[in-house]
Amino acid sequence: MLATASACSGRIRVVDYRRERRLIVRGAILSAIPLDGDWRALRREYWWRALTMVRFRPRPTALFVGLGGGTQVHLLRQFARPRLVTVIERDPAIVRVAIDWFGLGDAEPMEVLCGEAATLATALARMGRRFDFVMEDAAYAEDREPAVALTRALAPLVAPGGALVVNRHHRGDALAVAAALRPQFTTIRLRRVRREAENVLVCCTAPS
Repeated sequence: MLATASACSGRIRVVDYRRERRLIVRGAILSAIPLDGDWRALRREYWWRALTMVRFRPRPTALFVGLGGGTQVHLLRQFARPRLVTVIERDPAIVRVAIDWFGLGDAEPMEVLCGEAATLATALARMGRRFDFVMEDAAYAEDREPAVALTRALAPLVAPGGALVVNRHHRGDALAVAAALRPQFTTIRLRRVRREAENVLVCCTAPS
């Protein structure tokens, strides 16, 4: 359906496969939405499982680090009626694709910040911004040191009673992320999405 290139992300494709529309970047599926409006198949995936690990307060605020096609933004609306969704995405081309092909233009109220995640996270913390739910899905395949540094930069953005969820590869740095965040949260849980999947979710609650 769509094939384009970005200096930041490389090759970007939007592909309709069976009942799903998928965002594929450099050969990896970053997002999917159902073409028929039936989200049940996606409830096996980490986008949904991450949300099930959190108890949402009424009208929460949310920060998503790494937008993709915005699958989790859509799913969050099934859990709660967010007061505001904030997104950090380094590539404006991805934002345009999410709006044009994945319905993100209808997912308001939403603010999008384009730039490097760690820099923007630090700026938000200095502004005193806090969020009830923070999801980090931008450093899944990054080198360990900058990936762990990003999660630590996000910790101060979690509101009291809020949660930070991090998506990592099960052979990657999930344990290192949990260890790095342990001084900043009272409770940290790790969940393998399913045996045949590669995703491990690190859920941090009760900021200390």
